[in-house]
Amino acid sequence: MGTEAAPPARPFSVTSEVGALRTVLLHRPGDELRRLTPRNNDQLLFDGIPWVERAQQEHDTFAEVLRSRGVEVLLLADLLAETLRVSGAARIQGISGAVDARRLGHTLADELAAYLRTVPAPDLADILMTGMTFDELPFGPDATSLVRRMHHGHDFVIDPLPNLLFTRDSSLWVGNRFAITSLAMPARQRETSLTDLIYAFHPRFLRVRRAYESHTAPIEGGDVLLLAKGVVAIGVGERTTPAGAEALARSLFEDDLAHTVLVVPIAQMRATMHLDTVCTMVDVDAVVMYPAVQDSLCAFTIRKEDTGVHIAGPDPFLKAAAEAMGIGKLRVVDTGLDGVTAEREQWDDGNNTLAVAPGVVVAYERNEMTNARLTDAGIEVLPIPGSELGSGRGGPRCMSCPLARDEV
Repeated sequence: MGTEAAPPARPFSVTSEVGALRTVLLHRPGDELRRLTPRNNDQLLFDGIPWVERAQQEHDTFAEVLRSRGVEVLLLADLLAETLRVSGAARIQGISGAVDARRLGHTLADELAAYLRTVPAPDLADILMTGMTFDELPFGPDATSLVRRMHHGHDFVIDPLPNLLFTRDSSLWVGNRFAITSLAMPARQRETSLTDLIYAFHPRFLRVRRAYESHTAPIEGGDVLLLAKGVVAIGVGERTTPAGAEALARSLFEDDLAHTVLVVPIAQMRATMHLDTVCTMVDVDAVVMYPAVQDSLCAFTIRKEDTGVHIAGPDPFLKAAAEAMGIGKLRVVDTGLDGVTAEREQWDDGNNTLAVAPGVVVAYERNEMTNARLTDAGIEVLPIPGSELGSGRGGPRCMSCPLARDEV
């Protein structure tokens, strides 16, 4: 009896925040989280030391909730290992991104790169994500390397990437094209090199096209919301700069991926590091929003015109968004029930929901008041645990990069 051929892979395309989710990129947290200590967790952008096994269980629950709704879940670690196995160019690019001669000196950098070229693909993928300490170097001390002699054994020769968990930030899709971002914080900058080599060399992505790539002005995926087809909102705050927002807007216009971009200033503080920490779409005409910013949030509207671009504003965000989307008004579901609850649940990613279909969202179960308000507003909430996952300040939307959604 012959075997049935596998169904063809679904084309990648994302034109909204709420169209039925078909394919998503996640990263199951791994040993990179075990690198976090009270000494380095601030530098590595975590507010605490997560219980890794519990974080993995919570993430597995997240992935299973998505699969139960018919979503294809691709795991970054699997894609990375497969990419390194099939592509020598990917191996070279990955090693080059991880081994920094400016920090290690040429002697140690050359020796480490030569070793990594011999490592099997799964092990190399693990090293690129988890990092390596000086104690873990696979070769003996070199009396000619001052760098090695002056570092402690527990110092990192390759930095770990614990924030890989938040796949939203290092790339994003607009229409059928992907954009490689530029992450603002030093602890995260190498994440984009891994995402980039997956898109460039993995067989699943060989026919996709690049929309944008920033090597200079910072922009992060958590600041980019696809409000409707052709309408994109970009938050500017702690992570994304005005120059980054403008560069992405112009690129989207050039590729006919958007006709209107709303640039939304947000507070430059950790609690509101991205636009999706204060506002996410939960239906085609509805958002969940932190009430403390509802009246103050504004937007500069950039429109594509025959003669170039036109910039207007700033205007109230909700009004500008509804106008750009061609709807009467955006329905708003407030985070929390009162000021204190709203502040607590915003900090715990109550606004950071992931829509799996219009009016159906995944949210952390701990944000009980916000979830109740969503339910009362007719939004189906799929709750997941997040006591450990949330220690890196990110919710379901932060932990997911949609690759394919149905149009709405």
